[in-house]
Amino acid sequence: MKKQNMNRDWIATAATLSSALPYLQRYDGAIVVIKLGGHAMGSDEAMESFARDVVLLRHVGVNPVIVHGGGPMINAMLDKLDIQSEFVNGKRVTDTATVEVVEMVLSGVVNKRIVQAINAQGGTAVGLSGKDAHLMTCEQTDSSLGFVGTPSQMDPKLLHDLFANDVIPVIAPLGAGRNGETFNVNGDTAAGAIASALKADRLLLLTDVSGVKNAAGEVVTELKAGQIRQMTREGTIAGGMIPKTETALDALHSGVRAVVILDGRAPNAVLLELFTEHGAGSLIRPD
Repeated sequence: MKKQNMNRDWIATAATLSSALPYLQRYDGAIVVIKLGGHAMGSDEAMESFARDVVLLRHVGVNPVIVHGGGPMINAMLDKLDIQSEFVNGKRVTDTATVEVVEMVLSGVVNKRIVQAINAQGGTAVGLSGKDAHLMTCEQTDSSLGFVGTPSQMDPKLLHDLFANDVIPVIAPLGAGRNGETFNVNGDTAAGAIASALKADRLLLLTDVSGVKNAAGEVVTELKAGQIRQMTREGTIAGGMIPKTETALDALHSGVRAVVILDGRAPNAVLLELFTEHGAGSLIRPD
């Protein structure tokens, strides 16, 4: 009989799996909405790693929902088609031609790439947008911005049906207007609205930063909603972090148990956050 030599890496791996048991039990049956964007969508290797983690979540009893962006891909296609964009206060005006490209890229190229990656890892994923099954009905956010929408009514029944059949929803951030219009919705906003409608256990906002930082530039691993408001008033939270924390506060107010802002560039960031003691970003809870 061949003798098996146990090395330290194997022992550490076994210890990690064993220590994950309480977290696996904690999230059994939980709904976790994951906003995917940034670096995690930037390379085939990163996408493969993310997809493997999502399939693992489903196999240990978690109900993951993926909501994705795709801004760089939209910009590239607009340039390729020579569609010129206007901007109002730094925000792109989404006219009729632009919203057609947005839908083509988000519901087509980007969405199906994620679906294919998850299916290639042994999962069963299906691609949707907020227009499907009345999932996300929108109002126009600002008439000067054209077809940019804010979710006003949600119907998550289809998502619950998919959970019951072990299917992973992958959702493009598009919504339908009450008169049949197509609206482009900010990815974080869409993820927050979907998490709120599902009363999700967790909303994970994957970004290109390591989390919410204090005045000293250090990541704060756990915060209450009141601390977020105070840090925003003081200017500690600024720039692109403001809309993310606003999404977090809105989701908490609507019944999501906790929101995590974490670095999607970190390998296995989702697994680290859910199944280890130290987590991987900034956890925000209600007051």
